[in-house]
Amino acid sequence: MQFIIFALTYPLIWLLSRLPMRVLYVISDGFFFLNFYVIKYRKKVVLDSLNLAFPEKSNEEKKAIAKGFFIHFTDLFIESIKAFSISEKEVLKRYKYKNPEVINNIVKEGKSIALVGAHQANWEWSFSTPLVLDGNIFGAYTKLGNKYFEKKLRTSRERFGVIGYKTSETVKGMQKNFSNKIQGSYILLSDQSPRLTKTHYWHTFFGINVPIHTGAEMLARKFDMVVVNYVAKKVKRGYYETEFQIITEKPKLHKEYEITDKYLALTEKNINKQPELYLWSHKRFKHRNKIEEWKKMKVAKQKTKK
Repeated sequence: MQFIIFALTYPLIWLLSRLPMRVLYVISDGFFFLNFYVIKYRKKVVLDSLNLAFPEKSNEEKKAIAKGFFIHFTDLFIESIKAFSISEKEVLKRYKYKNPEVINNIVKEGKSIALVGAHQANWEWSFSTPLVLDGNIFGAYTKLGNKYFEKKLRTSRERFGVIGYKTSETVKGMQKNFSNKIQGSYILLSDQSPRLTKTHYWHTFFGINVPIHTGAEMLARKFDMVVVNYVAKKVKRGYYETEFQIITEKPKLHKEYEITDKYLALTEKNINKQPELYLWSHKRFKHRNKIEEWKKMKVAKQKTKK
């Protein structure tokens, strides 16, 4: 069944990816209209998230952000399809890097990097980083259920030089690299909501107390990696600019979770600049009322260990 689904849909995706961007954006406009006004996919989720994140904004302002989000969301869907065939020349024209020297200077010093980021603007085209950054680039990704799409997507994301790791294999891969003295930069998106069973830390995000992913900080401290935030902003439709922001060059000197807090503060600041570009549909605040449940789970787990 997996192969049948793949065989029926992938040729269409490939053909779409070969179309010029101006044509793809016409298709995106059609998808936006259908989704926003007819299907209304996760429209309530987005508005609920915006109500929590921006209580000070008027309903009209939040509705405008939601509309802007869905316009961008359909564009991102189309841009993700384009990634299957986009040329080196075109991706560098459309996805510029403002200050790659920040990364390249660290690489020259022989250090590895935890390159943290959020689901903001266009993160799919970050597979072009090896075209401008020195050294090895490794990227963690979530495994797809369909093994045929999994293979094609991984091949697409690695064609400019990124080396992909399944999320479950990232730590093992890093340990192997450091044991073999292989230097690299590791792309780690760190803004999604972790499962309660894997939560170690809670902090406010847009004023809401939520569980926080701390894996990037843990790995940075373990392997003494420089932590750099990368943020993409939209310059205009189909054109982005990415900036690198050093969070710390000496992670082991920081208190526990201090690096994570700095990353969250930067992420909030960057989202506020272009709020419609953040992935509000991914239910970031879904566990906001579950801290007491988490505490009970934690106590029960400690008792089991004893």
